[in-house]
Amino acid sequence: MIRTGSRVLILIFGYLLLSGTVAIAQQTTLVNPILTGFYPDPSVVQVGTDYYLVNSTFSYFPGIPIFHSKDLKNWKQIGNVISRTTQMNFLGDRITRGLFAPAIAYYKGTYYLTCTLIDHKGNFVVTAKNPAGPWSDPLWLPQVRGIDPSLFFDDNKAYILYNSDPPGFKPLYPGHRTIRIYEFDPIGLKVVGEETTLVNGGVDITKKPVWIEGPHIMKVNNWYYLYAAEGGTSVNHSEVVFRSHSALGPYVPYAENPILTQRNLPADRKYPITSAGHAQFVQGPDGKTYAIFLAVRLYQDDFYNTGRETFIAPVEWRNEWPVINPHNAVVKYSYHAPYKEVKQKKALPQSGNFRYTLSFENGIDPSLLFLRTCDSLSFTISKKDGLTFNLKPETCMGTGSPSFLGKRQQHLNCNTTTALSFTAAGDNEKAGLTVFQDELHFYFICKSVEKDRPVVQLYKSNPETKKMDLLAQTLLTRASEKLWLQINAEGQTYSFRFATKPNEWKLLKDNVDAKFVSTHEAGGFTGCLFGLYATSSGVGSASKASFKWLSYDGHDPVYNDKLFK
Repeated sequence: MIRTGSRVLILIFGYLLLSGTVAIAQQTTLVNPILTGFYPDPSVVQVGTDYYLVNSTFSYFPGIPIFHSKDLKNWKQIGNVISRTTQMNFLGDRITRGLFAPAIAYYKGTYYLTCTLIDHKGNFVVTAKNPAGPWSDPLWLPQVRGIDPSLFFDDNKAYILYNSDPPGFKPLYPGHRTIRIYEFDPIGLKVVGEETTLVNGGVDITKKPVWIEGPHIMKVNNWYYLYAAEGGTSVNHSEVVFRSHSALGPYVPYAENPILTQRNLPADRKYPITSAGHAQFVQGPDGKTYAIFLAVRLYQDDFYNTGRETFIAPVEWRNEWPVINPHNAVVKYSYHAPYKEVKQKKALPQSGNFRYTLSFENGIDPSLLFLRTCDSLSFTISKKDGLTFNLKPETCMGTGSPSFLGKRQQHLNCNTTTALSFTAAGDNEKAGLTVFQDELHFYFICKSVEKDRPVVQLYKSNPETKKMDLLAQTLLTRASEKLWLQINAEGQTYSFRFATKPNEWKLLKDNVDAKFVSTHEAGGFTGCLFGLYATSSGVGSASKASFKWLSYDGHDPVYNDKLFK
């Protein structure tokens, strides 16, 4: 009888399960960063069951990648907002300038993106009917003076808010800024009426808060929440929140601000995450609130080469105030979310440890980046040779558009490899693989000639002389032979290898200082790229260099550690 009864219960449970009467709990592990590598200043929008996310790209082209997700975990890049050279280019700009802090929004069938082109025309808006593009040419907003613009769509009005100058352009202290707002016409794409100041200085101006920026407004239960970064986008970074019963204020700060920060935590903690801030709230598939924000992973002190990355954490509402990462002082490497994971087809992996190879048979992957613009006349793509660069006189130490195509370094511990076919006609001609932070901070392993003999060389950029210093060199047997090149990152060091036969690696130089190409050392806002690079060093040339593929293998130990699990 017991066995029969058990069988009946199982049959009944199975029927209920199939009919949908019984719900089985689903769980997704959100892995941080959700976008590894140089993906800073995230902005996210939800449209139905879809999520779209964008990031800053500064002076790289194409600009502003756009990702799609169904679960806030699995992200697939579906395009770039600045994808045409006719929209804009960044020629003459240093790498750390260009496009600052995009913000994406959606309203009545149209996607809107606002952003700042620093040092030039300032703030602009572009639109699209499909988030994958094409996006419109930029429409400039000269009245919006400042950086980090974002749009807020209320019931029957729209607004644009942004970081701006202090009152009367007279700062009370270094880093004194304001958050200001205009009404916005979403049809005519222009501001309306007069500018209003929402926040002066920050949460408490008597404490001289600095760099209130990256503002957003959301409306929940008749409250308008204005939230923004404060403290500067380094170790003192944070997120703070204010609220009002009107979009135009007055706004009152939360008594328990900041609602997110990693400052003042023990410096010796394992696998440290720092600089958290620049957040945007979004409703998850479970109906709960989550925050998407930037932070960095360190290998020592304030040194990191992977740039500012995109993270996620849950949000808890306390007395009608949002608090990010509740119950935890540190941002965690993983969070459990009570909903089903939805994987993206044909998407490059973005979180945890992963490996992949990019070939060029079907074109250039949208994740790859040129310096400042795409010179389509400088390269060709074929199934036989892969990516073939013309050797241009421009170098990556200038502010032009050299023959360069890079992918982000996405792990503290990783390696990247390429196969090169190239014969140098003179010692000025070089082609190979670079780990590149900016014009004055990079390493370059390359094939060239020295006294008419083929060589493999390793160079380090010299910020003082603005030339390259030779660190290592070895002779090759034949000038025409194919060469494999590899860069290994091991936290605070790099090693450089080459091979004349597949997988028969020879060490050119190890224990090379990674701090030299860190964001901390170089300054600015970017992370490292592994770049395919060819140059004739200021001299005209008819030579070409072909790269068959670019492979990547990232293996940070945190993802195998109990701290992660």
